[in-house]
Order: sequence, then structure tokens, then C-alpha cells
Amino acid sequence: MTMNRIEVVDMHTGGEPLRIIKNGFPPVEGGTILEKRAFVRGRLDHLRKFLMFEPRGHADMYGALLVEPSDPHADLAVLFMHNEGYSTMCGHAVIALGRYAVETGLVPAVEGETIVRIECPCGLVTAHVSVENGRAGDVWFSSVPAFLIERDIMVDLPGGGDISCDIAYGGAIYALLPADAAGLEIGKSPVTEFISAASRLVERLNATTDFSLTLGGDLGFLYGAIFTDLAAPSKDTVTRNICVFAEGQVDRSPTGSGVTARLAAAHAKGLVAVGERCTFESVTGSRFWGEVEGETTFNGRNAVTVRVGGRAYFTGEARFWLEPEDDLGRGFLVR
Repeated sequence: MTMNRIEVVDMHTGGEPLRIIKNGFPPVEGGTILEKRAFVRGRLDHLRKFLMFEPRGHADMYGALLVEPSDPHADLAVLFMHNEGYSTMCGHAVIALGRYAVETGLVPAVEGETIVRIECPCGLVTAHVSVENGRAGDVWFSSVPAFLIERDIMVDLPGGGDISCDIAYGGAIYALLPADAAGLEIGKSPVTEFISAASRLVERLNATTDFSLTLGGDLGFLYGAIFTDLAAPSKDTVTRNICVFAEGQVDRSPTGSGVTARLAAAHAKGLVAVGERCTFESVTGSRFWGEVEGETTFNGRNAVTVRVGGRAYFTGEARFWLEPEDDLGRGFLVR
């Protein structure tokens, strides 16, 4: 690793951090967004650890690397990174990037609403940024096709007995289950217990299910588990959830792609109608709204597109570098 400085801008959406890599990252090769993702994972992964891990980050840090779009309709393209690797979709990041693109002039501001088309590894996601007097505010995005993969799967959770969960895709694949099925309660059970239960559930599901058959190897992997309260998504209630993804990383926001997956599953079960706006609350108390935008298909499956909205905030900027003799400065995690 060289002494070259890497400049970043930090934001958060619903409490979930986003470190946007602004300057100093080496050129990323590849024709498609997935090829670029593979290049960074294979050749530049030390920089993910440099920026996400301690002493500059922490076990729950999240990052976004802007790259050259391969989709001609995209205004920008992004690779998402976290404590384990590179995700396929991230709603909180899309919300933050929508505001970032307008505030920094990457996309010219249009008073009222500015459209920002963001190429993600899962596909093109369109962000709608409210603009007042040239300043960006709330953001909502329209998802890629989302769908219920499997419902009511019985899983023998080590140390927890048999539990039932759904598997749904909202740009990333999640296991969805009520927290009480794992003997947990949102707002009362320690977060460490959610991490433990999610890790055991994901490990067991990965051992028994080939998710690549659904979406292919680049997208077809179980990203995490979302524990919900007993309130189904509805216009009349606020439903709470906590998402654990990657290597025990806990989302501080309601999870944009998770909200998408939850609404896709609820619609497939006949619980949520098209256009019914629902409110989702996270472990921090932050909220996203979401609604099924419309019905569609994906590879012969019944699917939906989903709208998810929230607000992102700037928290700072930094310039990072590494002194040659600083081995710990390359990145480490205590947890």
C-alpha cells in the first residue's frame, strides 16, 4: 500500500453510516458493474479493509465506491462495501448517494425533484431527490424487481430448535422471521443475541440451500437475516425490524433493501396492496416509508417494484493515509 491519500465524505441514513470514497482510489477495471466488483474484490480488497476496519472505521462501517457506469442510462455507478465484502444493493446508501449527487453537482439540481439513476450490482435503481432552493432533502428510490423466493421454510436452528422463515429478494437476499421465533424481542434483547441468532440461521441456510440457483453466482447469496416484530407491514401500523448482515453487521437504519424484501414478501402473501404506504422502524428508532409501486415479473417469477424513502445527512469528511511501518494501520477488527 502506498502513501497516497484517500479522501472520503461521511454520511448517515437513519443512523447507518456511509463512507463515500471521493478521491485517491486506484482505477477500477472491468466492462460491467459486476466485473468491476470482481476486480475490486480480487485486486483492491486491502483498501476495503483500510477504509472500513479500525483504526479508521469499525465493525459496522459501510462504504460506497463510485465507479464509471456501464449502463448508458445511469448517472453514476456504485460498489458497496462492508466488514465482509461487497453487497449487491444498499437502500440506505442509495438514499445518501441521491442527496450527495445533487449537493456535489454530480447531477444538476432540478428544483422540486431531481432524478438520479444509480447503477448498482443488482441493477439500475432510480432515486428521486426532493430539492428546495437548490438544496437536497428527502430521497426515495424505486427498486429493482423484488420477490418472495420461499415462504415458511422450516430451519433447525442450532441451539434454538425448529423455526419458520421466509426468503425474499429486494436487491439482496434475506431470511425474514419474527424475532420471537428465535426467542428474541426487538428493543429488549441485546443486539449481540440477534447477531448470534442471525449467524446461526444464515450458516444453516447456506449449508442447505443453493441461492445461486435463484439469481446466479454474483447475486445469488444469502446476505443476512431480518428479525421483525409481530406487526405485518400495513398503512395502519409501524412495524419494527433489525437487520443483521455480512459478518454480524447490524444495520442502524430500517434497511432499504430489507424493506423492499419485506414488502415483496408481504405482497406475495396478500398482506399489502399496491400503493399502500407502510412505515418501518429500526433499532435506533429511525424510520423509512415503503410501498409496493407495481407488479412485474423477473425470470418468470411474479415480482414487484417497491418505493422506499428516507433522509440522509452529511457528518464530515476526511483524508486517510498509511505510514509504511504501520502494520495495524492496514486495518483490523477487534470484534
